Amino acid sequence: MLLKEESKSNVIRIVTRNEHKFREASYVLSLMGIKSVQIPIKRLEIQSENLEDIALIGARDAVKNVGKPIVVEDAGLFINYLNGFPGPYSSYVFKTIGIDGILRLMNNVKDRRAKFSSVIAYCDLDGKCRIFKGITYGKISLKPRGSSGFGFDPIFEPENCGGLTYAEMSFEEKCKISHRAKAFKAFGEWFLRYVN
Repeated sequence: MLLKEESKSNVIRIVTRNEHKFREASYVLSLMGIKSVQIPIKRLEIQSENLEDIALIGARDAVKNVGKPIVVEDAGLFINYLNGFPGPYSSYVFKTIGIDGILRLMNNVKDRRAKFSSVIAYCDLDGKCRIFKGITYGKISLKPRGSSGFGFDPIFEPENCGGLTYAEMSFEEKCKISHRAKAFKAFGEWFLRYVN
C-alpha cells in the first residue's frame, strides 16, 4: 500500500542518471497526467542475464536510500544472431565497442532480427514491488542512420515503421512505439488505477 501522503500525489520518482531515459519516461507519463521527478543517484546494479532481476534488486535497494516509492528501469538490445547479446550488458557494450563494434559482429549476417526490451520495477515503502515490461521487435540496420535518440538507436529499425531507425524518428514518434514507452504506459495505467 502507498502511504496516505503519497497516494494524494501523482508524482513518480524515477531513479536514473540517464537524462535520455528520464526524458522519454517523463514524457510518456505526462501524457497520462502523471508527473515525474528524476532521482540521479547511483543505484545497485547486479550482473545478471535477466533484466527483471537487475531492475527489481536495484529498485529494492534504491527505495531504502530514497525513502519514497520509486521506479527503476533497465533495458537492453537483444540480437538474435548473437544469442541475445548485448542484452543486459547493452550500456557497457555501447561504452566499450559502440555501434561500430556491433556492426562488425553483424558483418555479412543476413539474420538481423533483434528486439529492444524494457523492464520497470516499482517498489513502495512496504517493500511491495511490481514489474512492467515493454518490447519492440525490429532488426539491426546495415549502417547507422539518424541523429536523434541515444545508445544503439541509430542501428535499430523497429517493425512497421517504414525502415526508419529509432534515431531517424522524432522524439514524439519514438515515444509512441518504443520499448520504454510501452513499459511506462503499462506502469502508468496500473499506477492510476492503484492510486485511485
